[in-house]
Amino acid sequence: MKIAGDWLARAGTQSVLSLLTGAGHRAYVVGGCVRNALLGQPVADIDISTDARPERVMALARAAGLRAVPTGVEHGTVTVIAGGAPHEVTTFRRDVETDGRRASVVFSDRIEEDALRRDLTMNALYATADGTVVDPLGGLADTLARRVRFVGRAEDRIREDHLRILRFFRFLAWYGDPAEGPDPEGLAACAALAEGIDRLSRERVGAEMRKLLAAPDPAPAVAAMAAAGVLARALPGADARALPVLVHLEAALGPQDAPDWRGRLAVLGGEDTAARLRLSRAEAAALAAIRRGIGDGAAPAELGWRDGIQGATAAILARAALTGTPPPEGWQAEIRRGASAVFPLRAADLPGLSGPALGAALKRLETAWLADGLRPGKAELLGTDFLPPENPL
Repeated sequence: MKIAGDWLARAGTQSVLSLLTGAGHRAYVVGGCVRNALLGQPVADIDISTDARPERVMALARAAGLRAVPTGVEHGTVTVIAGGAPHEVTTFRRDVETDGRRASVVFSDRIEEDALRRDLTMNALYATADGTVVDPLGGLADTLARRVRFVGRAEDRIREDHLRILRFFRFLAWYGDPAEGPDPEGLAACAALAEGIDRLSRERVGAEMRKLLAAPDPAPAVAAMAAAGVLARALPGADARALPVLVHLEAALGPQDAPDWRGRLAVLGGEDTAARLRLSRAEAAALAAIRRGIGDGAAPAELGWRDGIQGATAAILARAALTGTPPPEGWQAEIRRGASAVFPLRAADLPGLSGPALGAALKRLETAWLADGLRPGKAELLGTDFLPPENPL
């Protein structure tokens, strides 16, 4: 079988492969680019596997006039810039020792040993420069069947790196066949070794959860996580029952650029989510805003004014999923109206007030404006009873 794609045919990729093979080495594109090409998915990153040692890769690249960056020489990885794009070139490796988080490796001359150290069979696929697929471990059949399966014995792969538990469910969400469900051996191993998640850094757990929740439909994978006891380890207190409802509501909106993983995370709930997943300040603020919008009952227009179109949409959909009630009629138009609205008063409009009294008056008037659907104008607001009587205008 052969793969094809602009990413493989372009001159930069071919030049990196040819500088290695032209010097007598073996070189293959590997992993995600091969998997995605087989599944008709976009290819973003290009990884290359070779029997050439890192120093040799760097020397050949420089001789060919290409920039070579020693991004991970101790692990066998050199990034070669060709055609303006990075290509991560890594020497064949085999694991000699692991501690559940990282592995000690030695270089190898055998593609089979390199394949055996990978996590999933669909990630252990290689292809030559002309697209011919090389399949040392039977991953081709698994990939075409959308079967997410560990390389070799599932428990052995997980003990090498417990992050592979979360990767199993992330790949299940993105590439698995929902009708077939998770691989029984892989699911059982994840359940048996779930406590290993506690040993992982929060940054690594957070990165995997972001990617998982960004899948087109993560609900079946997250349900499997919950059943295996993995979700409770990654996100204590989370409840996955409303997630499929949210995904259904999102789908009813039609094609979108990308699902809002923060809205999905808000629906899951959980204890101390931002800290546990090491969310950035911006991500934590967005999550808090969505959760506030779920709980405070604010109208769509107010949410649009307060949180913008994306945040308000996430809050309305999450609220509907959690309460089991449909969003209010015309909610999208109301969000857009709110997002474009501008509070009509400024401090200069209240010349008789200053200091705390001015701030309090503006706040009361803003609250009144929001309660009236963001419709009153300046004159109407200035004629309300929300100004303090001791400071008439």
